[in-house]
Amino acid sequence: MVMTETASRRADGTDRSGLDGTRTDRARTDRARRAELGGFLKARRARLRPEDVGLPPGPRRRTPGLRREEVALLAGVGVSWYTWLEQGRPINASWQVLDAVARTLQLDGAERWHLYRLAEAMPLRSLAKTADVPEAVCDVLRSLDPLPAVLVNARFDILKTNDAHEEMFWEWHTLPCVHKNLLWCAVTEQRAREMLLNYDEEIPYMVARLRAAYAQHIGDAEWDEDIRRLAGLSLEFAELWARHEVAAPAARTLRFKHPVAGPMTFTRTELGVSTMADLHIAVYSPLDDETRRLLPATRRANPR
Repeated sequence: MVMTETASRRADGTDRSGLDGTRTDRARTDRARRAELGGFLKARRARLRPEDVGLPPGPRRRTPGLRREEVALLAGVGVSWYTWLEQGRPINASWQVLDAVARTLQLDGAERWHLYRLAEAMPLRSLAKTADVPEAVCDVLRSLDPLPAVLVNARFDILKTNDAHEEMFWEWHTLPCVHKNLLWCAVTEQRAREMLLNYDEEIPYMVARLRAAYAQHIGDAEWDEDIRRLAGLSLEFAELWARHEVAAPAARTLRFKHPVAGPMTFTRTELGVSTMADLHIAVYSPLDDETRRLLPATRRANPR
């Protein structure tokens, strides 16, 4: 039967054939993504031997690697669920469960992120609440514009930013930011070293600041979980954390490569918030005349 032009449109005037085409494309993409996820899990499972995960070798196996049943058992998930995951069936997979699978398959940081992306279950963090930030503090942030400024806590959670900071780092991520944390964004973003030119100086300093702040939060389940998960995602962070280095607040020189403005150099100064413990405003001031001249180029012409 041939569908007429009138019949192909909904009552609200939208083109039903176009919508159907979009749905078909989305379904095709989803199938391809799930197939890629299944292939990735199978490949990672095949590279492990039973003795790698504490299981007895047992009789000779027809195929290399762990069995699906063994992965499911060690990860604490159902055998059917894990089988369906590898088969590319449309099932829900939370990042908490994927964490267990990743630990069982001994995935490194890059492999974990690949797993989260394919499963469309990007890990979220326990974020600090922003509702209690006094309006007066928000006014201070706004008044600092055009200098980029951000309100953070001792864990580097981003509580509030001004527009200059938001636009300065708009192109930082290759994927949407789900962490809202300066340290997480730095050590998990693949392009961070390209954009933060003195990365090898600043990231160890930030980890040392975190280690110093942790002394006041030992035994705090939220802090412990945050550190454990970041260490699982980033071997670099895990190694820096294991050094037990500590650092005090200090003005820092930061060198960025902005995608539009180019290389820029800032002094990062911290302003304490007297009414809120553990919070400070970090302000990025141009260190030289060239950076000050380039600062307007970091603003977005058509903000979303």
